[in-house]
Amino acid sequence: MYQNDPMKCLTGEVRLSYVHLTQPYANAKTPGAEPKYSATILIPKTDVATKADLDRAFEAAAQDAVAKKWGGFRPPQLKSVIHDGDGVRQDGTPFGEECKGHWVLTASSKQPPQVVGMDNINCQLAPQDIYSGMYARVTLRFFGYANSGNKGVGCGLGNVLKTRDGEPLSGGASAAADFAGIGQPGIPDAQAPAYPNAPAQGYPAQAPAYPNVQNPAFAAPAQTPAQTPVDPITGMPVTGLPW
Repeated sequence: MYQNDPMKCLTGEVRLSYVHLTQPYANAKTPGAEPKYSATILIPKTDVATKADLDRAFEAAAQDAVAKKWGGFRPPQLKSVIHDGDGVRQDGTPFGEECKGHWVLTASSKQPPQVVGMDNINCQLAPQDIYSGMYARVTLRFFGYANSGNKGVGCGLGNVLKTRDGEPLSGGASAAADFAGIGQPGIPDAQAPAYPNAPAQGYPAQAPAYPNVQNPAFAAPAQTPAQTPVDPITGMPVTGLPW
């Protein structure tokens, strides 16, 4: 229970995947799907407290739906929205490697969530600081639904508190990861990553002259032709000198 709402909970630190928190998204494989803000939440199996809170909130939402939406009857096969990351998806395919050792839950909302950082919970994070792979704490609210004969419990996405950066799950690395330790005061250059053929300190004052490169800046000095002696009286070249 969170904020006296039995269907709402605040997670411990989780990892976020398939993040769509700044722009709504609709799966192209689902025709007519309404674009929503969403994220897949990876809860470590070691966080038994968060898992227990999620289970309680799910059950509270189911009981509420029995009275308000399901006509007093609970579906005999009520599917959980919390999945085992070490198992397989509903279509039989395995979850991604990042899901191993986690419970997997997808939450969505029609309204944009507030995504803030630990240093200032009153200020929204910039879009470039929000990505799949970051760590966060998230507020969630479960709800029962009855739609076109389908009955179940869904999970609504609340707000997100980013706790720290993580390795991006989109296949690329962040600039912070690529350039960690470079140019930061108090960190010796020796701790910066050593890349092959890179100069140890800055760039050379003058670029090296490469062979066969037609560049006037690196042209060899012109050769001065040998001077033939001239007779100062006749002005004619002097030949046949003994030396």
